Amino acid sequence: MRGGCVNLGELEKAALQYFWRYGAADAKQVHAHFAAIRGGSLNTIQSTLDRLFKKGLLKREKQRYAYVYRAAMSKEAFVGQLITDVTKDFFEPSENALAAAFSSMSSTLSDDELAELEALIEQQRSVGREE
Repeated sequence: MRGGCVNLGELEKAALQYFWRYGAADAKQVHAHFAAIRGGSLNTIQSTLDRLFKKGLLKREKQRYAYVYRAAMSKEAFVGQLITDVTKDFFEPSENALAAAFSSMSSTLSDDELAELEALIEQQRSVGREE
């Protein structure tokens, strides 16, 4: 993401969700998906996709006469970046902002959710050891 924490409109959020769910698409395909759900013009979709591209959240490739877009990062990486960006705004560099954020968030998690989080952490540790 360029420029730190990103403010996204509702259509931008919906478009990102679309790409995380369905993969690559051009503006006409995205418009067809949203036309049934929320209406709106093709021009609005094209503008939204261009804004997401300029924010570094979508990649695009010219294919024939149209751009084909895809998410620039996974949903998990995006959320992780958001958390990092927000915590940097409230903690000094010497403080462990990420640990504080997760400690606070974990107090609302169930035992199953905590176990899942522990498994994900261990999985990341394993990946780190292999590299």
